[in-house]
Amino acid sequence: MPVEQIYTGCLAEAAYYIHSNGEAAIIDPLRETTPYVTRAADDGVKIKYIFLTHFHADFVSGHVDLARKTGATIVYGPNAVAEFDFHQAKDNEEFKIGALTLKVLHTPGHTMESTTYLLIDEEGKKHSIYTGDTLFIGDVGRPDLAVKTHLTQEDLAGHLYDSLRNKIMTLPDDVIVYPGHGAGSACGKNMSSETFDTLGHQKETNYALRADMTKEEFIKEVLTGLVQPPQYFPKNVMMNKGINTSYSDIIAHGVRPHPAAEFKNLMETTEGVIVLDTRHEQTFKDGFIPGSYNFNIDDNFAPWVGAVIENIEAPILIVADDGREEEVVTRLARVGYDNSIGYLQGGIEAWEEAGYPIDSIVSITPDELKVKMMGKINIVDVRKKSEYDSEHIDYAGVVNRPLDFINKNMKEYDKNQEYYFHCVGGYRSMIAASILKAHGIKNVIDIKGGFRDIKESGVKVTEYVCPTTLL
Repeated sequence: MPVEQIYTGCLAEAAYYIHSNGEAAIIDPLRETTPYVTRAADDGVKIKYIFLTHFHADFVSGHVDLARKTGATIVYGPNAVAEFDFHQAKDNEEFKIGALTLKVLHTPGHTMESTTYLLIDEEGKKHSIYTGDTLFIGDVGRPDLAVKTHLTQEDLAGHLYDSLRNKIMTLPDDVIVYPGHGAGSACGKNMSSETFDTLGHQKETNYALRADMTKEEFIKEVLTGLVQPPQYFPKNVMMNKGINTSYSDIIAHGVRPHPAAEFKNLMETTEGVIVLDTRHEQTFKDGFIPGSYNFNIDDNFAPWVGAVIENIEAPILIVADDGREEEVVTRLARVGYDNSIGYLQGGIEAWEEAGYPIDSIVSITPDELKVKMMGKINIVDVRKKSEYDSEHIDYAGVVNRPLDFINKNMKEYDKNQEYYFHCVGGYRSMIAASILKAHGIKNVIDIKGGFRDIKESGVKVTEYVCPTTLL
């Protein structure tokens, strides 16, 4: 079967490419369209349809750009309303892709327009379903993102229960489930690291598909343990309903080299500018432009930018490892941060050679932390509450302030105090330390290696509690 899952690890997002007899369809494309256009050209096929399972909250799709380039028809399910031209499909409507058929199954619950697409092969056999955020491997989509005054999360969870049981669980057990996300996405709470499975196996292992589960039990279980969604989610939904700056224009505007003097001038004259340093955190700490934020490009870069940087329209100046500037601009655009205005030509070395000021952040080892803990210090654990509640440093001076809420918690810091930061491995703690330092909390110290190394070093920690028992 000519089906390809195109998985993007940073967003834990899956797009799909299906082709047959010279025709192709893309399901849930990312912002950049070149990979899909190139794939179709290499296969000698024409992209006929662009199917969207719903209006995504965690990334900005490239459906409008892709339709412009290929002439393909954009398809959403029932209840979808948008500013661009698209085909609003009816429940059970069928679309031909060569010898294949894609059938619309309206599955409201995650959102009211949420739709699952059933792929039927040339012999009429039900092959696979593309479930978007309705059904994941090991989980289901969260029903709290599309709440309105007349539609509660309990209402949406009830719709999701009905959709799963009336539209999906009635399908043959050998149908393959292809979800919109995998582990690491904020669109669910218990996703597997597997990115596809048979429906039959999911019926056996997915808590939300238990045959004996009542609607009331489902609603309670699905809503229990949900954390507040990232602040950029509603903004991405609105962008996906509209017509946005083209990806090519974003790249042209964002991938512009600025010599050190020009970069410094832009920093000083551009209102609301953010300097984003995307180098590894342990490289960043040794020398960076004062006031810059550190988000290492080699981790969950885009979701954390979206969770922490509140102004999605802020102009962004980039400091990056040589050759990775376009990657940074692309990954920012995937979550709607379209206003990159260029990068530091020659990197941090060019800044230093120009004689401009450099800042740094002290990073200590867990063994050094043990010595410090003999006295009274302030330790800030920036992991999520569930991580902290599961296990943390057993010390009176520890507080849990998740990175997700750093802007809200800024007032909790005393500029005259010293703070030691850690997460699980060092990524989030350096984000927190760099942002706080940029906002005047100067005495920030990073604990190298995070909780993982802290625990291994013998620092006393609380007794482990399995996270599932905390829900």
